[in-house]
Amino acid sequence: MSFVTAIVTWLSKTTLPTDRLRHIEGRLHRLSNLYGQLHVRKSKHASQIRSLPANVVEVLYEMLDPASAINPFPRTHTRWLTFLAFLLMLHQGLRRGELMLLTVDVVKSGFDDRQQRPRHWLNVSESKYSDDEVDPRYSRPGIKSADSVRQLPVSNTIAALVQTYVENYRGKPSHAFLLNTQQNRPLSTESLTKMFAKISANLPRAALKELADRNQKTAITPHDLRHTCAVVRLNQLLQQGDPMEEALQKLRAFFGWSRESQMPVRYARAVFEDRLSSVWNDALDERVAVLRAIPS
Repeated sequence: MSFVTAIVTWLSKTTLPTDRLRHIEGRLHRLSNLYGQLHVRKSKHASQIRSLPANVVEVLYEMLDPASAINPFPRTHTRWLTFLAFLLMLHQGLRRGELMLLTVDVVKSGFDDRQQRPRHWLNVSESKYSDDEVDPRYSRPGIKSADSVRQLPVSNTIAALVQTYVENYRGKPSHAFLLNTQQNRPLSTESLTKMFAKISANLPRAALKELADRNQKTAITPHDLRHTCAVVRLNQLLQQGDPMEEALQKLRAFFGWSRESQMPVRYARAVFEDRLSSVWNDALDERVAVLRAIPS
């Protein structure tokens, strides 16, 4: 309506016949009176649980283990690349763009005097290598907002896996990004999407059925891992006795949401899925599949 009215106004300054112009303006005026107060009501969508079912998470652990016989990727390099990307998104709650910005020296270490043990962390921030000359990717990743810049704790096992990947499987590319493809290029959005399409295509029939029944989905996406991480983290905070509001605020800090964001509230309904929390928890070091993937 706005477009047509603007065009008619513009035409009125030209040689358009006066009677034709009046006719058009009259019809526009009638339409404006008829539909000026019309508003289309938004459809109401039920809030769905976006975390992956527990059995599907368990299958992903087993399938993506680099030593697994059911791993769908034939090359050892690609197996480690996929496995590390999977763990970082699931356990650190990283967005896809944040994952691809990580540099080879992203995991930092220091000694915690209070707990008398080494601690590891990583910083989520814009990379100094994200420019046209250094980053050759067509879809260049970036940080979503200022709230997305944050520091995340990293478990000993995740830190060891990152180091193992860097020393043995990453290769020696000319770029500084952590995740490196077989062609010695930084992992791109398109490549990550293809990797998860292949993972979804190789899921067992039982896992696909549960995914469809519980999530109304036929495939797994990278962002599903972030959703799953949010549900588990919130569940853990509530189990350790944090009040809901305090737990939600901690969740905002961990996942890079603003203090006013309502995103954590969307996961409150899913935190009581006990089967999920029993599959993935803080005791990652005890998982046989992960330990088996670390060379002696």
